[in-house]
Amino acid sequence: MAKLGEVCEVLDSKRVPITAANRVSGQYPYYGANGVQDYVADYIFDDELVLLAEDGGNFGSKEKPIAYRVSGKCWVNNHAHVLKPKAVIDVDYLCYSLMFYDVSGLVNGATRQKLTQSDMRKMEIPLRTMVEQKNIVCRLNKLTELISLRKQQLAKLDELVKAQFVEMFGDVLLNSMQWPEKTLENMANIVSGITKGRKTAEADLQEVPYMAVSNVKDGYIDWTTVKTILATRQEIEQYRLMPDDILMTEGGDPDKVGRGAIIKVPLKNSIHQNHIFRVRLDEQEILPSFFAEYLRHQKAKRYFLGCAKQTTGIASINMRQLRALPTLVPPLSLQKQFAAFVERVDQQKQTVQQSLEKLKLMKKALMQEYFG
Repeated sequence: MAKLGEVCEVLDSKRVPITAANRVSGQYPYYGANGVQDYVADYIFDDELVLLAEDGGNFGSKEKPIAYRVSGKCWVNNHAHVLKPKAVIDVDYLCYSLMFYDVSGLVNGATRQKLTQSDMRKMEIPLRTMVEQKNIVCRLNKLTELISLRKQQLAKLDELVKAQFVEMFGDVLLNSMQWPEKTLENMANIVSGITKGRKTAEADLQEVPYMAVSNVKDGYIDWTTVKTILATRQEIEQYRLMPDDILMTEGGDPDKVGRGAIIKVPLKNSIHQNHIFRVRLDEQEILPSFFAEYLRHQKAKRYFLGCAKQTTGIASINMRQLRALPTLVPPLSLQKQFAAFVERVDQQKQTVQQSLEKLKLMKKALMQEYFG
């Protein structure tokens, strides 16, 4: 093991923060704790470096790294430590060793945790021969490239569905094909969910899985972490999720407000929290595949953005606004054709997603083996 201060030059003294108002737009990346913040007209570094968050980093996260690699001309503000590896350590190896480093006990601060330079210099990483470092980097780089490729494949499949939607239904914002329009409440049963921390007098409670805002992404359900909650039998009956229910969030980033996804195979007795709306469609009128994709296009997005309440960068919609969502209703036969297309694409996506998850697990296992 070697201390970070022994294997790196710390170039923090060369950092220069620039306020947003004083930045001159240009071609050079302006880096902060977690990546590119802006592009500016000048640079202060031109080297192979590793940037490690000083404050405002993803400390404690198992998914988001606290260090990243930069190369060439750039500017760095005072929220990231600037590390230049000495001859004994490979720059990529250094980056991998720090990406998910456990800094608990090193960072301090109640509201905004900070990794001071003195504490950062004490961090220890495994010091191997250069040949071993290069081999480790080679294996991890290959996995990283494959993971990136799988993500690109998934993105292209999403674009394929979007292109097919436009081809079949036209520009839904302009309603170029003049489809009939109805408000969502006339074609769906819409309910809010269970409130966390509510008080109940009943003693007969059952622990069940529940869908939170973090589980509902724009077009898909994220199963990474599913929490549980104690609920009464009546609550379970009231909020139980069924296959093909659409889950929609009431709030979030302004550009994502009203995002939604189909929950195709709910967990047994799973329910949803009150910051999520459950939309159960009348499938004699509108199909889940069509509606879920409709939510991703500009007619729905602009509607939600236009009526959402916004405070400090967070937008939210209420039940009344969701029920009033203007929704185009093409012929059911055409919707069925689209749903069949989506199902075929979903089968391809499932294969790619399974490969992606395996690659992620392999990389995680290697990172654990090499860096603990």
